[in-house]
Amino acid sequence: MTAAWATLIFFLSTQTFTVGFTEWLLREILQLAHIRVSGHTFYLLHHLVRKSAHATEYAIFFAFIYHSLSPDGTFRWRRREGVESLLLAAAYSLTDEFHQIFVPGRTASLVDSGIDTAGAALALALIYMAHRLNRTKPGAEPADEPA
Repeated sequence: MTAAWATLIFFLSTQTFTVGFTEWLLREILQLAHIRVSGHTFYLLHHLVRKSAHATEYAIFFAFIYHSLSPDGTFRWRRREGVESLLLAAAYSLTDEFHQIFVPGRTASLVDSGIDTAGAALALALIYMAHRLNRTKPGAEPADEPA
């Protein structure tokens, strides 16, 4: 599943999903919902949608990597796998931005790579917080590693 998600990320970085496509899609969604916004508001919404997509796709990617690195296929907290998963997601993000240099209509952006990595870090934080919350429940299993 991790490889399939990486392939999807690569596909989303092609000419098909340029700024123009997401502008069109957002306009269609707003029109379908009978929502009118000013040009400035549309620009802000569009920017938010695109950047949120970056963070979300890499949060999901992180979860797939983390699960793949887990020796028993669980989401139990393991610091080493967390750090490795974050580094792998960040590295893939950089290669994806590099790929976009060669795609007409796309540009490479270190800011986008940072947003991607922040999305992966958010997933790491959520898995860690779930671990911490679960650890405080009566009868919870002890942690594999100290926090």
